[in-house]
Amino acid sequence: MKQITVSVIAFLLLFLPSSAFAKGKTVKITIEGARLRAPIEITDSHALAPFNVWAGPNPAMGTSSFDSQPSFVAEWSSGPVHEPSRALPRYKVSFWTDDREKVAYVVLYAYDPVVRQGYVYLPGEKDDSYGLNIGTMLRGVEGNWFHAWSEWDKIAIPLIAAHD
Repeated sequence: MKQITVSVIAFLLLFLPSSAFAKGKTVKITIEGARLRAPIEITDSHALAPFNVWAGPNPAMGTSSFDSQPSFVAEWSSGPVHEPSRALPRYKVSFWTDDREKVAYVVLYAYDPVVRQGYVYLPGEKDDSYGLNIGTMLRGVEGNWFHAWSEWDKIAIPLIAAHD
C-alpha cells in the first residue's frame, strides 16, 4: 500500500503541470471605506508585484512573523503592534489572485499622518474575513495589527489622498 501511495505522488509530481501547484499572483487590489467616494482599484502589474498574498509568515513552512522580511503589506519583523487610534480612517483592502475569480484575502488598513506610519490588521476569528483569509493562507498571526510595509504605504497613501 505504501508503495502505491509513493507511486501515485511521484506520478502526479511528474506529469501534472507545475501551474497546478503554483499559487496565483496578485492581479487586483481594491481599497474601500472611510471617506472614499468610490473604491480604488489597482490593476497595474508593476504596482501589484510586491504584494503577493502568500508572502510572509507561514507556520506550515516554519516561518513566524518575527523572522519574515517585509512582504505582502506588512512589516512582519517588528511583530504585532498596538491597535492604532480608532479615530484614524480605516480601509478595507481586498486582494484578487489570478488563480481565483473572487477575493482571495482581506486586511484593514489605517494610516497615521502625524507619525507617518501605516498599520495593517489581519482579521481574527471573530471578524468577517477570517474564514476567507485562512482558506487562502493561515499565517498564525491573525487578529493582530502590524506596521504596514513602507512599499504598501508608498502605493496606498497617494491613491487614498487622490480619492478622498
